[in-house]
Amino acid sequence: MDDTQLLRYSRHILLNELGVEGQEKFRGARVLLVGTGGLGSPASLYLAASGVGHITLCDGDTVDLTNLQRQIALRTADIGRNKAEATRDALLAINPDVVVDVVAARVSGSTLEERVAAADVVLDCSDNFSTRHAVNRACVRHLKPLVSGAAIRFDAQIAVFDPRKTGSPCYECLYPETATDEEVRCAVMGVFSPLVGIVGATQAAEALKLLAGMGQSLAGRLLILNALTMEWQQLTLPQDPHCKVCGSLSAAH
Repeated sequence: MDDTQLLRYSRHILLNELGVEGQEKFRGARVLLVGTGGLGSPASLYLAASGVGHITLCDGDTVDLTNLQRQIALRTADIGRNKAEATRDALLAINPDVVVDVVAARVSGSTLEERVAAADVVLDCSDNFSTRHAVNRACVRHLKPLVSGAAIRFDAQIAVFDPRKTGSPCYECLYPETATDEEVRCAVMGVFSPLVGIVGATQAAEALKLLAGMGQSLAGRLLILNALTMEWQQLTLPQDPHCKVCGSLSAAH
């Protein structure tokens, strides 16, 4: 790092658990972020500000006026633009040192597989079950840690699924995929604006911890937040040995 970068990241470097070595890990890291809406906005802003060297943003939606109540990387002038492209501009305005790639589409198939395989950590900030399950399957196949978040109304959930760890569950263990999965979207149900900020920032924190190898991740745990009472619950998540996605990993271990 040059003098300007040392100054930019000085408050990280002062942390004994992080230091120059940890900051260099951020600089050399590749993060895939799926969904740049309410969760992806704060998560991506913190990842870029923290100096994650390469960030890939995936989102096929365009910016709508109703997004601006909670999707803090977006501006009124972005209405009509692709969300991932608008978010990229916001990240580069904060930190021009980072590289930001964009997939301006709902990522799936071979594109998803390639992007997951190239990433060090994957953040699922999407808003639909089909994408969440597809991302989970790809992460298990490529043994990539997945930081998952969800928020609706005043309720939120955050978890880490790390297939590199023996006995760690995957998203399928928690929410088995069925043909009757219903999409519950903010457009229909509403969402409390700061709630997605809390969840997205927590996702960024978990991703950074994984990249630096510091602290204890949320792998095997689920955090549940009720923002009306501001009460957190923590549940232990066991791996389902019969899970159709990660059950074979359990047998291999």
